[in-house]
Amino acid sequence: MQSEQPEEMIWFAMRATYRREMIAKRALEERGIESFVPMRYELKLQGGRRKRKLVPAIHNLIFVHAEPQVLQTVKARLPYLQYMIRKGGEKITVPEEQMRRFIAVTDSLDAGLTYCNPEELKLELGQRVKVHGGPCDGQEGVLVKIPGSRSRRVVVAIEGVTAVALATMKPEQLEML
Repeated sequence: MQSEQPEEMIWFAMRATYRREMIAKRALEERGIESFVPMRYELKLQGGRRKRKLVPAIHNLIFVHAEPQVLQTVKARLPYLQYMIRKGGEKITVPEEQMRRFIAVTDSLDAGLTYCNPEELKLELGQRVKVHGGPCDGQEGVLVKIPGSRSRRVVVAIEGVTAVALATMKPEQLEML
């Protein structure tokens, strides 16, 4: 009798409709499934006072790390959780190393981060760089000019999903790859 080998864990880019990304994250955690929602701080007015509140940086976006069959079973019970699909009908997945880099950069909750739609940036024109020093030490990305910004910034992108531009870097912090 042949035993079934477990499927490979994959990062899936998913949507949680109607801003339910945090509800989806809690539901997945309760089932022991790793997920990630990029977060940022925002100033909110509450009771006449400004309060700093941690909120999703990109509404409806959640990354889920699971075996495809396990995720499909859980997804059947969470109708608001949907796969992000490429134009050819293929589910969007993110390579492990690229996702770890994205998590490392966005987990810093740095106010200097700018989230972008990847189509807004012409990433193929940029030079690949590695950051030395600061909260993003060791991260790799692409050096680009962000529309509306005077300086060049390093961008870490997840193709077809999102991109995050790091705070402006000093030239001595960048190593061309």
